[in-house]
Amino acid sequence: MKILKKIITISILLIFPIIVNAQNSGSFSGKVIDKLTQKPIPNTTIFLEGTSKVAVADSSGSFRIKEIVLKTYNITFRNIGYKPVTLYNITINSGNENNVNVELEPTASLLSEVVVKSNKRTVEAATLETPLSVQKLTTEEIKTNPGGNFDISKVIQTLPGVGGGAGGGGFRNDIIIRGGGPNENVFYLDGIEVPVINHFQTQGSSGGPQGILNVSFIEDVKLSSSAFDARYDNALSSVFQFKQRTGNPNKVQGNVRLSATELATTFEGPLSKNKKTTFLASARRSYLQLLFSLIDLPIRPNYWDFQTKITHQIDEKTTLSFIGLGALDKFRFGEIKQATPEKLYIINSAPFIDQNTYTAGLTFKKLLNNGFLNIALSRNYFDNNINQFEDNKSQLPSQQILSLNSTEVENKLRIDINKNKNGWKISYGAMLQLAEYNNETFTVLRKELRDNNGNIIQPNVSLNFNSPLNNFLKYGAFMQLSKRFFDNRLGVSGGLRTDMNSFTTNGNNPLETLSPRVSLSYVLADKWTANASIGSYFKIAPYTILGFADNNNSLVNRNSKYQKSDHYVTGIEYLPNDGLRFTVEGFYKNYNNVPVSVRTGISLTNLGNDFNVLGNEAVTTNGKGNTYGLEFFAQKKLTDRFFGIFSYTYFRSKYSGANDVLISSSWDNRHLLSITSGYKFNRNWELGIKFRYQGGAPYTPFNEEESRANYLSQGQGIFDYSRLNSLRLNGFNGSDIRIDKKWNLKKVTIDLFLDITNWYAAKSTAVPSYTFQRTTDNTAFETTDGSPIKPNGSNAIPLLLKNDEAQFTPTIGFIVEF
Repeated sequence: MKILKKIITISILLIFPIIVNAQNSGSFSGKVIDKLTQKPIPNTTIFLEGTSKVAVADSSGSFRIKEIVLKTYNITFRNIGYKPVTLYNITINSGNENNVNVELEPTASLLSEVVVKSNKRTVEAATLETPLSVQKLTTEEIKTNPGGNFDISKVIQTLPGVGGGAGGGGFRNDIIIRGGGPNENVFYLDGIEVPVINHFQTQGSSGGPQGILNVSFIEDVKLSSSAFDARYDNALSSVFQFKQRTGNPNKVQGNVRLSATELATTFEGPLSKNKKTTFLASARRSYLQLLFSLIDLPIRPNYWDFQTKITHQIDEKTTLSFIGLGALDKFRFGEIKQATPEKLYIINSAPFIDQNTYTAGLTFKKLLNNGFLNIALSRNYFDNNINQFEDNKSQLPSQQILSLNSTEVENKLRIDINKNKNGWKISYGAMLQLAEYNNETFTVLRKELRDNNGNIIQPNVSLNFNSPLNNFLKYGAFMQLSKRFFDNRLGVSGGLRTDMNSFTTNGNNPLETLSPRVSLSYVLADKWTANASIGSYFKIAPYTILGFADNNNSLVNRNSKYQKSDHYVTGIEYLPNDGLRFTVEGFYKNYNNVPVSVRTGISLTNLGNDFNVLGNEAVTTNGKGNTYGLEFFAQKKLTDRFFGIFSYTYFRSKYSGANDVLISSSWDNRHLLSITSGYKFNRNWELGIKFRYQGGAPYTPFNEEESRANYLSQGQGIFDYSRLNSLRLNGFNGSDIRIDKKWNLKKVTIDLFLDITNWYAAKSTAVPSYTFQRTTDNTAFETTDGSPIKPNGSNAIPLLLKNDEAQFTPTIGFIVEF
């Protein structure tokens, strides 16, 4: 009833906006700092393009512009000795005041005019350390992305080289970067690593159906798919940097977002009269279980998430920040009104899930002479409980086939120092982590089967262990040097990193993970820049692998090596004007020390896109792999009313198992195409449309004999890994539409939106499901002899359920800013 009252209240506001006295102006504020030293830049001039509005930052770098006509602007920041920066698509509303932090990069006095123009590239995403394979999304681009539904993990998939899992049109956020596995990416929130960014995350991998991060906190998202800065460890395919806003120091404000699937609230403002302490806080509650009940789906996912940021400026040189991120997830099943083979399969094949996760961290920033010091202290916690039964309806203890209780805890200390001396950018630092891992697992891999005479035809195969890993240390150090030469035409950056641990056999050898990298950037001519990079990157095995024990509780994976990936990338960037950008890049990644399952002989890279656990088994780390391809990207920023993004990637992705033969990986889609565009009409109407195409992924057929014998106990088929990825799905194409209409009332902005995912209901093919044919009333399995079905399924009628339904998802909702 409380939710219904809120919907009625918001609806009344929308019905009568014209009778409310509208406020015809808004405000815009923020702070300008030096990108290299992080010091405030006073006297910076701020221009609202298309108007006569001009502001000047004060001695602390702060500014605030009032009485701005409500519309969308491009806002430019200029200061002598710095490259100008333009923020595109800044919407001024009457509800919330935009508050931004803007970084300006110094420019050398000897720069020629041609270099000044070409170096505008740095205001987008590229840096001296990472001059290529880098993209950036602003909060406005995330909020208005068609089909994204405010989920950052989904919006990321519009970027070049980013795939969304094997099927292409599925519901999960498995982020596949340039053919690498979904667990090869790392995520940093304001410089603090966040290992879990999705609800119902696959332990040992990543992904999940819904992102955790609140878009209202985000200022921008930066993706680096190669040439990683040496300060980031454990990255093989990408580094995501989520930059959060600072709470508005001028007033308390917030927003409420209500849709068919969730209710989210966000508040921010000052916590002190002198405006030196600010906060951001949010909570979100899902209503997917209600939606799925209405449309008669058997699953009942339910989640909460929470996020906060508190920033305190101790003095003009010292800032202390606290961030917090947490989620509570439960996955259950509900009663269905009409039974179908597809619904009954879901009930029997999926597990019950209870997950709790949080990240909490403190960052301390101290300005130094010609640089700054960063200290980050954080804690990550992940608790995962999974249970599954032969019959998930009855849940009898004697029928339990999976019980997993696992926790991962990381306590991290990171220190880095960043200096600028005589044109050299110097950064160095170290990290220390105390990792704790616990795992109690019971799982039936194969249930005992007997023939009609009582003879065992398949012995029971199960795992039952309590991992004795407990805790161990991880530590590492890095250094990065960068400089521009030849009148700033040539940029060179070199880095070196090593990582160690106290658990694995060779973990204390710094030479095992010595990872050099170098990046080059050269200005060919006005608007043209050539870039190249080469580097080695390492990743320690997931805790599920390191902590796996056999039935004698012996840790069998201590010999696991750090997985290694060598990157070779080159490309060209063309900037016709400030709002238009084109890039073409070729890439090659070579993998070594890839984990391979001892039981199945396949690379674990081909797994990890479901709700189970990846790596909870004995492995060898002798697998290999490679991915290579060509990538094209074009972006038109909103300089008037239109904006658009076009990206296309062709790639191949291959990995080897125990037989050392390279075959197509489960992510070898080969083609990734994404086109996103939008137009802003008069009277605050906005239209966005997105089209995407993803080539069909390989998949593995079922082992008919083993699937038949084990289906009744496992609830699903068993793949024939001797024919790994020998079949291929059809490609997927789909389009999403988003329509927004905003009303600016007195100190309140209301956004009514309609977001339709896959509006023309294109079918997305996925791996078929193995099951047995049921009777017409779906109350029992049919048999070949009319007798009750036998435990070994010998008289069952096998059936492959096609998973090619269209994922058509319309969402209507409100956003109220106040």
